Amino acid sequence: MTNPQPDGFLALPPTGKGPAVLVLHAWWGLNGTIKAFCKQLAEAGFVAFAPDLYHGKVADNISDAEALGEALDNNYLQAQSEIADAVKFLIQRFGEASGGLAVIAFSLGVYYALELAAADPKHIHSVVLFYGSGDGDYSSSKAAYLGHFAEDDEFEPQSNVDSLEESLRSSGLPVTFYRYSGTGHWFFEPDRPQAYNPQAARLAWDRTFAFLKRSFDV
Repeated sequence: MTNPQPDGFLALPPTGKGPAVLVLHAWWGLNGTIKAFCKQLAEAGFVAFAPDLYHGKVADNISDAEALGEALDNNYLQAQSEIADAVKFLIQRFGEASGGLAVIAFSLGVYYALELAAADPKHIHSVVLFYGSGDGDYSSSKAAYLGHFAEDDEFEPQSNVDSLEESLRSSGLPVTFYRYSGTGHWFFEPDRPQAYNPQAARLAWDRTFAFLKRSFDV
């Protein structure tokens, strides 16, 4: 039985098929920036799906985003279940041919991406993190990790990033973390003009694209 498409945004390459990437949104929700990023992945040849963990709600200020993010984390088992459904959908529809999925996560989504890679090592072979961390046990993961982090991040202390990097390395996992000088949180997101850094964003995209190509051997 084919899994129906979960609530979210699907972007397909011109061919209608390609390596599958799961995109987990930040605390703003499934906004135009995340949809544009999925389209950018599709234009590069990847199938991209971003589940809508807020189910239609989108924040455009920090106060509302904090409230939505807190509500999600308070119901994190439901969020994990919905993410697992998104994985099943992608694997069934697109993932078998490419041998699994990549996950790209922004900020709030990073915790769920890290947990997913550890919980489902059969399907998750690569993980890209944008300015977020976690402190779980990732020893069961079999993924390779790429991380993009700001130099001056009021939401994500460098000590957290260093701790995550060490935790992944001590588990024997391939890890490459980059710190982008002169940047703050949201430096990749063009709808955050106070933080967006075009040069850093372009470099992070180029590194992500190269990482995905290696991960899928394309």
